[in-house]
Amino acid sequence: MTSPNFATVAPRTSSTTLERCDALVEALAEHKDRWVRTTTERRIQLLEACIARTVAVSEDWVRKACQAKGVDFHGPRAGEEWLGGPMVVVRNLRMLAEALREGGEPRVNEMTEKHGRWVADIFPASLLEKLMYRGFSAQVWIQPGHEPTQGRIYREKAAGRLGAGKVALVLGAGNVSSIGPMDALYKLFVEDEVVLLKTNPVNEYLQPYWEEAFRPLIDEGVYAIVRGGAAVGAHLVQHPKVDTIHMTGSDRTFDAIVWGSTPEEQARRKASGERVTDKPISAELGAVTPVLVVPGPWTDEDLDFQARNVTAMVANNASFNCNAAKVLVTSARWPLRERFVARVAHHLADAAPRHAYYPGAQERYDAFLAAYPQAEPLGPRSTGVVPWTLIRDVPPRAGEHALTNEAFCGVLAETKLDSADPGAFIDDMVRFANDSVWGTLSCVILIHPATRAAYAEKFERALAELRYGGIAVNCFAGVIYALVGPSWGAYPGHPDEDIRSGRGVVHNAFLFDHPEKSVVEAPFHIDPTPAWFVDHKTAHDLGRALVPLEANPSLVRLPMVLPHALRG
Repeated sequence: MTSPNFATVAPRTSSTTLERCDALVEALAEHKDRWVRTTTERRIQLLEACIARTVAVSEDWVRKACQAKGVDFHGPRAGEEWLGGPMVVVRNLRMLAEALREGGEPRVNEMTEKHGRWVADIFPASLLEKLMYRGFSAQVWIQPGHEPTQGRIYREKAAGRLGAGKVALVLGAGNVSSIGPMDALYKLFVEDEVVLLKTNPVNEYLQPYWEEAFRPLIDEGVYAIVRGGAAVGAHLVQHPKVDTIHMTGSDRTFDAIVWGSTPEEQARRKASGERVTDKPISAELGAVTPVLVVPGPWTDEDLDFQARNVTAMVANNASFNCNAAKVLVTSARWPLRERFVARVAHHLADAAPRHAYYPGAQERYDAFLAAYPQAEPLGPRSTGVVPWTLIRDVPPRAGEHALTNEAFCGVLAETKLDSADPGAFIDDMVRFANDSVWGTLSCVILIHPATRAAYAEKFERALAELRYGGIAVNCFAGVIYALVGPSWGAYPGHPDEDIRSGRGVVHNAFLFDHPEKSVVEAPFHIDPTPAWFVDHKTAHDLGRALVPLEANPSLVRLPMVLPHALRG
């Protein structure tokens, strides 16, 4: 039960020398206490300067990412790189600046109590967001037993209490170009730590753009970037002046850092509790993301729209997302199940093949073919392409390969629960997702409004009981990531010995001190076509237009975006 061992298939990389790494750590350590004392006003200035520079470098950034992933920069799929790259980074920078202007305690729409914890309604937060994201909402659920406090470091500074400065090592991800920079922002502005970001070998080509975007932070002496593979990472993890670690990637990498380099050493150390490093480490790791399809009175239009929705959750970024749809969970007694699965297969087959740019994809794909002879490739395979593949009738039992191994390639498994009615399915899907599917990062629920109304109390209880850090209702879990206000990370409580999807959160732009999970809800039918759909015709133009809008939100700028959204 695991996510892939990416370290064994990492490409060769041109590494920053260990001497240079040491020099950068030393320089950051010299500035760590000054960063703690840096005023809120100065921090806002730095964030605003980074916004302008990120906008300026955004086109070159996206062009380079498209080139590396085999995506046409002038075609709709480039929208993924705009939306998952500079656009969301600009949004993150702006929302942090807004949070700091409110003293680290940004206002929320409403605070209520549900199922023994506080729930903060955080989205939409403005008239512009209401107009742009009609029918969407987002809530952050606070861990039971905790008050919904915000901005701890800023509250303590206001009270005259300054913490000790720290140097954070951020081990970046290789799949989505905003992950490394945004993880660094969280460490800097929410946890008050200066940052050394190590690029992932898969996307080290982005270093010049990340440096240019965050040049004000580099000049401030609180942020630096290095390149390298496992050797550079291991050296920095053990560096005596690195105080904390944050990583995005695989649970196997986490185990190598914390418990040792071989399975034997890891087992021995886990049994004795003797860690390789005792530095605090937070991590956003993988998951097998389930799509829980609640049976209901779906029309033909409903079936087709939601099949396109699921297809997008699989195909986005060539399926190299930790929140990609991996298991389609349906009801065996839903009369429309076969038609729905057939529509998913149809749209997956119709989706253009994607370059399998992430190392190890072919090997992971072969492992799924070996486990499931009934696997149905929906297109041709080549050395550069893993075809979209549907695996029907996977047994819904704990330990099943497709339920406990993150594919990290274009595979979608389908399984069914023998539930008597929609209400029973809601109960069963919670147990199944919590107990039989590996990981706790994100899950998706598709539910018709009539079904939701009929089982309103049961559905609310399901949201409370699902042990996932992110729950997306009627939309791609990537929306939780991209909105930035919701927290993003595993459901809390994983011990180091069984880390699964990790610990801690990032994003969380409302600066909640104790988030448990975030829930994003969308209409059952989203109009116009959502930007993440693979058949969106103008996603590249929309993504490009959203970057300046996120930098400076204004109703006046909305007409520059709307035509691209409406023509999608």
